[in-house]
Amino acid sequence: MTFDRFKCLLVAVFSVFSLFFSSAVLAQDNNDEKKPGETVQTEEHGEKKEGFNAAEVIFGHVLNGHEFHFMEISGHPVTIPLPVILYSPQRGFTTFMSSRFEHGHKSYEGYAILTKRNIEEWKLDPAKNYAGTIIAVNEAGEPDTSIKVYDLSLTRNVVQMLLALILFTWVMLRIAKRYRSGVGVTSSPKGSQSLLEPVITFVRDEVAKPNLGHKADKYLPYLLTVFFFILINNIVGLIPGTANVSGNIAFTAVLGIISFVVILFSSNKHYWGHIFNPPGVPFGVKLILVPVEFISVFIKPFALIIRLFANMVAGHIIIICLISLIFIFGELNVYAGWGASPLAIGFTVFIYFIEVLVAFLQAFIFTMLTAVFIGQAFEGEHHDGHDHEDAVVV
Repeated sequence: MTFDRFKCLLVAVFSVFSLFFSSAVLAQDNNDEKKPGETVQTEEHGEKKEGFNAAEVIFGHVLNGHEFHFMEISGHPVTIPLPVILYSPQRGFTTFMSSRFEHGHKSYEGYAILTKRNIEEWKLDPAKNYAGTIIAVNEAGEPDTSIKVYDLSLTRNVVQMLLALILFTWVMLRIAKRYRSGVGVTSSPKGSQSLLEPVITFVRDEVAKPNLGHKADKYLPYLLTVFFFILINNIVGLIPGTANVSGNIAFTAVLGIISFVVILFSSNKHYWGHIFNPPGVPFGVKLILVPVEFISVFIKPFALIIRLFANMVAGHIIIICLISLIFIFGELNVYAGWGASPLAIGFTVFIYFIEVLVAFLQAFIFTMLTAVFIGQAFEGEHHDGHDHEDAVVV
């Protein structure tokens, strides 16, 4: 009975909400016939005003760029420009700050940065020319396809990754200096030591030793480096205005390839023997099993790459989508925008805290799976050692 009343109440509230805002939207459509995302002509100033484009905002945050964009005040972007380094076989090296482009409105030194506006103006193929790409232009300011451009710029992903690396190195060297001075050895850990020592101990005891056995100490420096490097980039990427470095496929691909190389160099003849000649398997089954096992060698690093990339980019997209709801509803009606604000902000804060958990979780999963794959690479050797010990005992 109570549940039925609750459903009736929800239906009533939804009906009132729909009637209230549908009338406002219909009135707005009748007045200026504007739809969300369309460009309309204002009568007072005679200039075009473009509606809120959620897709542009989302991809602008997720993708790489030549500046750090924080906000817009009265139509003026608040950004930090980054160095642009270009090389062209015809023109040589060219360096300048990205602010010279004036957010895509001007060209500089024979180069221009593509935006949605000039892509449409020059009628370029969006599949091959996407926003943020720097191309060569002629004296008339039009694209010059005869000039090849290699972009070696310090983009926001590169700059932020370097800053995170410097921060990570500084913290670790500071902690190491304290241990060398006796703090944390002859006395209890202090400050950042007490924060990071349990994490290091956890990676050693719960990740390295169970999966790598007697070789845990050999691989522990690599596992700790991977864990903290991913973690610090995940955490820094949650600061508003920063880049989502760990949500970049190039970043995760490099980490996955490095782990792949470590796995291959850790393998032995028993590992490859189980792949190309599985023991105790009929010949007919081997014809199917061997290709699958060989492909799995390359699937393992691919799984590391895609898992980290997908999880980190998905969280950022969800957060931006929730914030975008405020502006989408605001385009329909100002009251709808204010009404959607508390709900959107509430869910955003909730997802944000989940993302903090995901930042730690994804660093742990990448490190754990790397340790598992490395352990599998010398698994035969590990078993052989145990078999030998058992034989001696008998």
